[in-house]
Amino acid sequence: MLGGPLYQIWRKAFLSGPVLELVQRRVLVITLVAWLPLVVLSAVEGHLFGTESLTFLHDIETHVRFLVALPALILAELMVQHRLRPAVNLFVERGIIRPEDRPRFDVAIERAMRVRNSLTLELALFLLVYTVGIWIWRNEVALGGPTWYRVPEGAGMRLTLAGYWLSFVSLPIFQFILLRWYLRLGIWFLFLWRVSRLNLRLLPAHPDRAGGIGFLGGSSFAFSPILFAQGALLAGFIASRIFYQGQSLSSFKAIIAGMVGFCIVSILGPLAMFTSSLSRVKRSGTREYGTMATTYVSDFDQKWIRGDGEGEALLGAADIQSLADVANSFRLVDDMRAVPFSLNDTIRLAVATAFPILPLILTIVSLEELIARLFKLIF
Repeated sequence: MLGGPLYQIWRKAFLSGPVLELVQRRVLVITLVAWLPLVVLSAVEGHLFGTESLTFLHDIETHVRFLVALPALILAELMVQHRLRPAVNLFVERGIIRPEDRPRFDVAIERAMRVRNSLTLELALFLLVYTVGIWIWRNEVALGGPTWYRVPEGAGMRLTLAGYWLSFVSLPIFQFILLRWYLRLGIWFLFLWRVSRLNLRLLPAHPDRAGGIGFLGGSSFAFSPILFAQGALLAGFIASRIFYQGQSLSSFKAIIAGMVGFCIVSILGPLAMFTSSLSRVKRSGTREYGTMATTYVSDFDQKWIRGDGEGEALLGAADIQSLADVANSFRLVDDMRAVPFSLNDTIRLAVATAFPILPLILTIVSLEELIARLFKLIF
């Protein structure tokens, strides 16, 4: 995360230190630039509150976008930096990268840094949000009726002053930061793809049941603030449709399930690129540890069951513990996963995505009824 044109701009604007310090200042300044002028301009034009269909203070979607999702996307940088940098180092510290592959591993890092620092890519994102991004918002996202950002004029609609700030400042800021995250995710996955092509030193009996790279699944939780922001966006979108268009939460079940599934797959799916290596290691490990177990069990049987061990005390014999250790080792190999993440990793990402949507349950079930149902489930 310590690079790229936007990072350099934040450094020069005293919004970040060398290792992403001053995160509170970044959150405060960027959020105020995106949200506060909307408050002022809406108040000047008389759209802050009133009897119209959607005033600024009642626009849940806008407040969630700029006061919840945007800060989460900014805070995510620090979490990703603190979790993914050590994860990259673990490839070397644990000897997963063989000495002969170290130059190729360093090249993979160098290429990732080169893409991260690309001015061309971030300029392309900037142009994208000021063309496609604005068009999509106006035609697919914005509400059709009169609002604080768009009012009737003749046979059509025109933007208010607040609407112009929203369309040309606030939304581009948010969309740029969000798309920049997708770019960073792409860089991370491209780096992992290059690493997966190396002859990794994977251990079939590793306790993480992923050959020693199970830390990749755990490190994926670093992206949970991004998924939280995505869930918050969807929650704000649904809330606006429920309160101002008369729709119900149940009509969005497929969209919610699709969003949660998409977020999980987008983070964990690319880790499946290690599946071929893990499957190959599991097959060879099952064969090799099976041979070792057969040899040991045969010797154990000959000594303790067939009588070669007569005269030795069975109680306290180290052979018994060794037999259990062999069994545990074989069980670890047999339980080895084909992907470097677990069910718990999947659940944590699902919860991070769905958590902002949970309060909307109160639109179909009262708080008292919800508490009563929870008590019935518990007791």
